[in-house]
Amino acid sequence: MLNRVHVWVRRAAIRPVPPFARISENALDAVRDSFAEDDEEAREQLDEAFAAFETSQPQLAAHAAAALAEPLDETALALGYFLVLAVWLGFRQAHGEFMELVTDESLQATEASVTLDEQLRLADPAEALDTDDVVAMEQPHLLEFINDHVNATLESHAEHIDVDDVHAVYRLVLIVVLALSYAVKPPEGYPMRRVEASA
Repeated sequence: MLNRVHVWVRRAAIRPVPPFARISENALDAVRDSFAEDDEEAREQLDEAFAAFETSQPQLAAHAAAALAEPLDETALALGYFLVLAVWLGFRQAHGEFMELVTDESLQATEASVTLDEQLRLADPAEALDTDDVVAMEQPHLLEFINDHVNATLESHAEHIDVDDVHAVYRLVLIVVLALSYAVKPPEGYPMRRVEASA
């Protein structure tokens, strides 16, 4: 990974995330602290969190559930399940009731922008950044949290994990990050930039 400075990339199809929607380290620390160390208790907490996720963001939860229902390596599946919920819990911790519903339309637009951004980067052999680097510029603490868990999983299960499945899960999590970022309501009186106002 690159050392990231928050500078917008010249050729990016991904819409910038408003500064007010960023997730802080403190919010992610609270998410870390919320999970029990006992495996059985942690699974129960994840099940409860997913039920709350389905209630608060039904379209996004359905999209994530469909993606995770695909044939996936068991470790990659567990990683995806955990990361999707951890991301949502981070937004709930940071923004609480200041979240709008992620609609099917906005979700499709977000996924399309990720696909286009990936295609732009593949088409340019001189491009130094990947799509996840772009997302990391917009949600640095969140992507650091995600990458720490992905790297730890890859290292601890190096001999028996399907890397392609991990990539598919990682891409899903990036879409969840962006979709929730765009769903954060601006603070009252926040001066909207043109790119944000036209979203």
